[in-house]
Amino acid sequence: MSKFAWVTLTTNDTYSLGALVLAHSLKRAKTAHQLAVLVTPNVSQAMRDRLKEVYNVVQEVNVLDSQDAANLALLSRPELGVTFTKLHCWRLVQFEKCVFLDADTLVLQNCDELFEREELSAAPDVSWPDCFNSGVFVFKPSVDTFAQITEFAVKNGSFDGGDQGLLNQFFADWSTADIKKHLPFVYNVTAYASYCYLPAFKQFRDKIKILHFAGKLKPWLIQFNSETKVASVSSEYAHAQDLIQLWWNIFCENVIQSLSTEMQTPGNVASDRPAGEMAQGSTTLEAGLAGALSQLRIGQQRTPEQEAYENQMRRQCWESGQIDYTGADSFENIWKKISQTLERKTDKESEETGSS
Repeated sequence: MSKFAWVTLTTNDTYSLGALVLAHSLKRAKTAHQLAVLVTPNVSQAMRDRLKEVYNVVQEVNVLDSQDAANLALLSRPELGVTFTKLHCWRLVQFEKCVFLDADTLVLQNCDELFEREELSAAPDVSWPDCFNSGVFVFKPSVDTFAQITEFAVKNGSFDGGDQGLLNQFFADWSTADIKKHLPFVYNVTAYASYCYLPAFKQFRDKIKILHFAGKLKPWLIQFNSETKVASVSSEYAHAQDLIQLWWNIFCENVIQSLSTEMQTPGNVASDRPAGEMAQGSTTLEAGLAGALSQLRIGQQRTPEQEAYENQMRRQCWESGQIDYTGADSFENIWKKISQTLERKTDKESEETGSS
């Protein structure tokens, strides 16, 4: 069996949906190497059982938090601190070399050649190319390296409060020391960034090997019609609609049938999440997303379960800043809903006045 492994991390049942699709995308790409997933205590047992069906290693880890509230506040993403939990990947010493993939990535083509690279190999971050994006990187497991990075974190913190800032500080010579450690952008194409340079995205899209749904765009937070099996993508991401649809196709073919309502129980999921765009107060809703998805009947006429799921998705999309301004969330529809609510309240008050 291979001594190399693809590694990801999930801190709740919702991000585990991404981890499941990621695993199947790797298998579809016919990787020759093992798959490992790190899970925190907040991942439900029901979800862990599903992960064990597709991952060779499912290992629980403790949550590490950067405590850099001030720096994280600068990014308006204070929940990102939990991403320091990613550092546990260096403790997978049963493997000789690994490639870390965020759970919100999707493998489009075989990438086993990445294991020929050395630590720390990564692609430039589109926002600041002299830094690498920590959503995809090659590393060599080592207890000593884990200790060194955690000690460095305690002393120096992170300039962005998350794992990306920390790792860029620790591997500070990445931008200048060895060009061989610079992965081509096709190994970590961020869906939102491709919109900024649309001509290049169209020119090189067939060469994309790993797509990264970094930022607020998460496939599982996109409206999905179970009857037509089509994901509704906003115009901002229309250029990547077929790739987003691919995520949902894999989900429908390989994941949804293994989900259960046990994944819906509030309390199974905490507010920590690797990319953490959801509000801290929305944990109960998010805890139910995997369970809500398990109730959908793919390819069948819409049911009350589908409508309940859509309502839940709309609320989560609102909280993550993804609003369907031209559809269900248009001003006309919102005003209609407000008017209906006010009318019901007025009718109720009239009834109470008449009966008194």
